[in-house]
Amino acid sequence: MIFTDTHTHLNSEAFAEDRHEMIQRAIDKGVSRLFVPSVDSETTNSMLEVKKAFPEHVFLMMGLHPTHVKDNYLEELAHVEQQLAQHQFCAVGEIGMDLYWDKTYVEEQKQAFEQQIELAKKHHLPINIHCRDAFDETFEILEAHKSSELNGIFHCFTGTLKQAKQAIACGLKLGIGGVATFKNGKIDRFLNEISLKDIVLETDAPYLAPTPFRGKRNEPTHIVTIAEKLAAIYQLPVSEIAEVTTQNSKAIYGI
Repeated sequence: MIFTDTHTHLNSEAFAEDRHEMIQRAIDKGVSRLFVPSVDSETTNSMLEVKKAFPEHVFLMMGLHPTHVKDNYLEELAHVEQQLAQHQFCAVGEIGMDLYWDKTYVEEQKQAFEQQIELAKKHHLPINIHCRDAFDETFEILEAHKSSELNGIFHCFTGTLKQAKQAIACGLKLGIGGVATFKNGKIDRFLNEISLKDIVLETDAPYLAPTPFRGKRNEPTHIVTIAEKLAAIYQLPVSEIAEVTTQNSKAIYGI
């Protein structure tokens, strides 16, 4: 079985002591397609280093994370554009809106989100969306930019069934991770009403480890645990969950 982790921060400092062993452990368990989102310019080199170490298994995105949109966001966006011109990336991400931590830069977040959507269209790349406490703002921008050219993944989807259908209508797959295993995660209550063809798997490692690892460092091997949860929800073999979600990731990322 081949599993795909469509969103994992392999370059995180949380993996500083055992990064290569952790990645190899995932590959050995069948999690052999690993997609790494960008955060800001300071993390670009560490991403490129991970890609260099595992060129056949690691694929990189480029973008400015909404929580890193600060006073220098125009410089950061210039870096994103420069990198997209110089290197091969699989997506523009992770981009979007986050009003959970700080609402100081709401307008700047919106501008950064919109500009990066247009960069994705320019470079014929999908987008990988981060949204926290900002569904209305995120969908307002998505609806304004919706077109046949735009597709991608709604990373760490935690919304309602209605919002799930709206995201899919915008050309997005739903990134489903550890939250689906939480007792209060809620999305497990309606996922069976969403076609599996609209789902991809992700860990968001080192964050959001699934039950029974909740509270510990997450890593890509835990994709298997998430797949087992979806197998129970959809009443399908884990092998079919792995196959369909991997094919869905190939349809989005083109890899």
